[in-house]
Amino acid sequence: MSRMIRAAVVGYGNIGKYVVEALECASDFEIAGIVRRDVAKIPSELKDYPVVSSVLELKEVEVAILCTPTRSVEQNARACLESGINTVDSFDIHGQIPQLRESLDGTAKRYNAVSVISAGWDPGSDSVIRTLLEALAPRGITYTNFGPGMSMGHTVAVKAIAGVRAALSMTIPAGTGVHRRMVYIELQEGYDFQSVAQAIKADDYFAHDETHVFQVEDVEALKDMGHGVRMERKGVSGQTQNQLFRFDMRINNPALTAQVLVGAARASLKQQPGAYTLIEIPVVDLLPGEKESWIQKLV
Repeated sequence: MSRMIRAAVVGYGNIGKYVVEALECASDFEIAGIVRRDVAKIPSELKDYPVVSSVLELKEVEVAILCTPTRSVEQNARACLESGINTVDSFDIHGQIPQLRESLDGTAKRYNAVSVISAGWDPGSDSVIRTLLEALAPRGITYTNFGPGMSMGHTVAVKAIAGVRAALSMTIPAGTGVHRRMVYIELQEGYDFQSVAQAIKADDYFAHDETHVFQVEDVEALKDMGHGVRMERKGVSGQTQNQLFRFDMRINNPALTAQVLVGAARASLKQQPGAYTLIEIPVVDLLPGEKESWIQKLV
């Protein structure tokens, strides 16, 4: 039997719960423990695992799967890397990914570790599809249309705005890569709705899209974890024009993010020290078992 990979799950929100499920279904992983802020109240589904407040309290962790808000990823990743623990995350602010990669690359190399960043489904697995489409049609245009569905990263960003008690951010595709953000919030007492709405629209998550903010009584009544993407590229292969490619999926958002993170955690053990995005990693490294068997099956 192959050696089991010991993984820690850092954060136990929407993504963390699905990461635990994905690890339990993976034949080559064992869960070293769960890191969360509240260790006093342990959910019944975690009773068989150590639940701690720091990854350093766990034994023989090889890779930490970071299920924390995007804006705390760098801090959490650096703390793990400095202890020689590989990290994977689903950092999702596209424009800041190169800076995060550069920042963590030096730390990872210094401590002989690997960091796989932005390894959700977008950025992440969709990035791999976009890369392949670029290779198939080097000249052309790719449109990535998200939704309709709940954006976890955007929802978490709204919750961090002062005055927001609960939130839901929906992504509505308008076509040709243009999106509308529909944000629903429960307002904390004593806050002005218009001021809170302006703060949301000014946040970097929303400042580049058409954003509408609505005050509602019960956000939970509106929630649905479903999401999706439709990617289209029209371009040129060699000198032949009118090449058209479409990629379409409808998914449970946190469940797919979790599955990609687990694959990236596996792949992290097959890379040289440093920081990587998913497009830099051979896709076969995301899969369990021997590479040769996958070549025989898939090629």
